[in-house]
This record gives sequence, structure tokens and C-alpha cells, in this order.
Amino acid sequence: MTTTTNRTADHEAPFSQELPGDGQATWEDPTLYDGVPQNLDTMPPGPVLGAFLSSIDVARVSPHDQVVVLRANDRMRSHYSAQRFRDIAAVHRSYASDDGCTYMEAGMASSSEIRLALRLTRSGADNELAFALALEHRLPRLFDMLATGTIDLRRARTIERSTVHLSDTTAQAVLDEIADDAPNLTTGQLGARIRKLCIEVDPDEAKDRYDTAHADRRIVVQPTESGTVNLMGYDLPPDEVAAIMGKVNRDAIDLHGSEGETRTMDQIRADICLDLLRGTRSRTNDESPNTGVIDLVVDLDTLAGLADQPGSLGGYGPVIADVARKIADKSRDAQWRISTVNEFGEPVHIGTTSRRPTESQRRRTQTRNRTCVFPGCRMPSTICDIDHTKAVQDGGDTCDCNLAPLCRHDHCLKHAQGWAYERLPDGRHQWRTPFGHTYTTIPNRAPP
Repeated sequence: MTTTTNRTADHEAPFSQELPGDGQATWEDPTLYDGVPQNLDTMPPGPVLGAFLSSIDVARVSPHDQVVVLRANDRMRSHYSAQRFRDIAAVHRSYASDDGCTYMEAGMASSSEIRLALRLTRSGADNELAFALALEHRLPRLFDMLATGTIDLRRARTIERSTVHLSDTTAQAVLDEIADDAPNLTTGQLGARIRKLCIEVDPDEAKDRYDTAHADRRIVVQPTESGTVNLMGYDLPPDEVAAIMGKVNRDAIDLHGSEGETRTMDQIRADICLDLLRGTRSRTNDESPNTGVIDLVVDLDTLAGLADQPGSLGGYGPVIADVARKIADKSRDAQWRISTVNEFGEPVHIGTTSRRPTESQRRRTQTRNRTCVFPGCRMPSTICDIDHTKAVQDGGDTCDCNLAPLCRHDHCLKHAQGWAYERLPDGRHQWRTPFGHTYTTIPNRAPP
């Protein structure tokens, strides 16, 4: 096993450390160091990676390598987070091993011990202990993923929260299904993907959860410290909310582009909602109260009532089969876009109830890519710009293979200096940043 010595700028204290793998990593005097090891981006978290990172002056490396160092430090943070929760679980285990202490007493005592040691509130200590015990008992694979830097703490918490209502066996099965994709998903994508898996593993139980929650639907008024008020709706039907928000978003976009308008998009949306609730918002002659675009993806068997697989509602995410069928059966004046897909997520049929449907190319593009094609963006394609991947002025054709949905933010980013993307043969999109890093989207034909 190869060893090496660290020479610091202030003293000659030797530091002997075994190197991982083939031992090819080298150690250099940090005062002369202006780069990063070639394998830093794949080096596992631990003492060796920590020692390397401590020797790097991030201000002296290239912008490309600054991103490499950032990712390496993030892996180390995940690694130390896992060790912290391992230590918390150990405190609980020590109390629980006392024959004179019940399990409940062990939980209260260990939480209090942790609360004092880490200067936490009582609820904060309870939450940290609960998460540590979940990693130890319910989801040991999740602990390993965190300890190796495969995922960060935010993703680990998202997975734990999203599976807390499942049995241990089912939760572990869901984790096994999502584990390979989890490092490449944002927390929003990850939560939505898990919600879909939770419906798939037990459709009947998912329907019971929906019915129970919907029965508790309510509107809550919450005063704030600034003198304003929050108006919140809980456990509302997703199809109705999607229709309402589709209309609000479109009206807000129209108003935001009008002459003399100074409000932000968020302010406009809030004002439109208040106008609608007061009944003071006027409509044009050809506009009905429920005008909006509803974008639904559902498989044929579920639509026919032969299966209960979840559908995907644009702007919301996975919905139970009953809600998907309810959306498909609606006969409103709103524009309902229904995309029926096969087992591979490829569109079989694209329909709309609108009397004035959008262009077929736009619909095909939106069906193929359900969200903006920037990595991690979940903006529904129905409210995105349809972009020419290769600009027309650069010889790009207006064809399906050269069209992709981009939200307004990422569309502007694409035109900023140095940003570029291309569609790969397998349908994914690969982006290149000004610093030279490439990021590839996951296929999003059937999105979370």
C-alpha cells in the first residue's frame, strides 16, 4: 500500500496516510499546488479526500476544477452527516441496552442527551433521533448511500420522509427502485418519483390515502408577523388545482407582458387569485370560467379500467388511477390534453378537447418531453417555450428532432455566452456549461 507525507507551509510534521485504489494519487506541497488530482472527482469521501481538499486553495485553481472541488467537498459533507447520525443512533442504543430502561424511556433519555450535547430544541432533537433510527433500522441502504457521498443529506431526508408511511419492507423496495437514479435527481424530482412508486407498489392503499386526505380538505387563514395573511388550501383535488393554476399562469403571462405593467409574476398571480375568489375578475366573451390547459399522461390499461397504474399530471406529478380516469372523462370548456402512452412511455395517442388545439409539432414535442429539458427543471412543457435546439440562423430545421421545451429562465440561459445543449440519439439532452462541465438529463417521457 502506498503512503505519502504531507509537508505544510508552516512546519514539517509528517502525515502518513494510506491511499485508496491503486495508490497512484500523489501529494504535493500545497504552497506550490495550483491544480487538483485527476481522480479527485471520483475519490471516495474519507480521510484521504479530506486531506487532499485541505491542501487546495480553491482561488488558485481553474474554474473547471473549482466545480470539481465543490463536488468533492459536498461528498465529504454527506459522509460526515452519515457519521453524525451513526453517533446519534449509538447514544440511543446505549440507553436502550440498559435492562431497567423501556424503549420509550430510552428514546426520551437519548433525545434529551442529544438535545443538550448539540444545543438543539426538544423537537429538533426528537427529529434528528427519529431520522438516525430510520437510517439504522428501516433504511440501512440509505445510510450507506449517504456515507459514501452517493447522495447528500437533502436527498436522504426526502427519501425518508416520502416513505415514512410505508412498511419497512415496502420502503426498502421503493429505495431499491430509486437508488440508481437518486444521485441525478433534484429533491423535487426525487419526491415526485417516489410518490409514483408508492402508488405503483400498492394502488389500493394509495387510493385509501387519497380518499382519507381529500375528506379532510380545508382552507386555512394564517396571520403573519408582517401584518399580511397566508391563505392555504389543504388536501384539494390535484386535477381541479391544476386547471385553476393553468389559467392563473396563462393570464399572469399575458398581463406581465402588457404595457405599463410593473408587478412581478408572483404578485400578478396572487392578485388574479384574489380577483377570482372575490368574483371580480372579468372574462372575455370567448373565455369560460374553467379555461385552462390540463396535461395528463396515462397508460391504456389504466384508462380502460384494466389496471391502476398512476397517471402523471403536468405541473403536479403522479396521481392515482381514479384521478387520472376522472380527468380523462371530464367534459369542460377547458383545454384538456390527454396523452396515452405504451409501456415504454412512448405516445400512442394525443388528444385535446380544445376547439382550437395547438400545432401538432408543439403537442408532439410536449408529449415527448413532459418538462423543460434543462437538467433538474420540472417546469411543465405546456407552459414552456418551444426552442430550436440548433438555431434557425445556424441552419437548424423546424422539425421534431430539433425542437425542445425550455422554460423562460432556462431559455434565456441557453442564449447566454457559453451555454449550449444538444439532443442525444436516445432522446436525452446534454448541456455544456461555460466552465466545460457536461450534464445529461434523464429521460422524461413519463415524468414524476
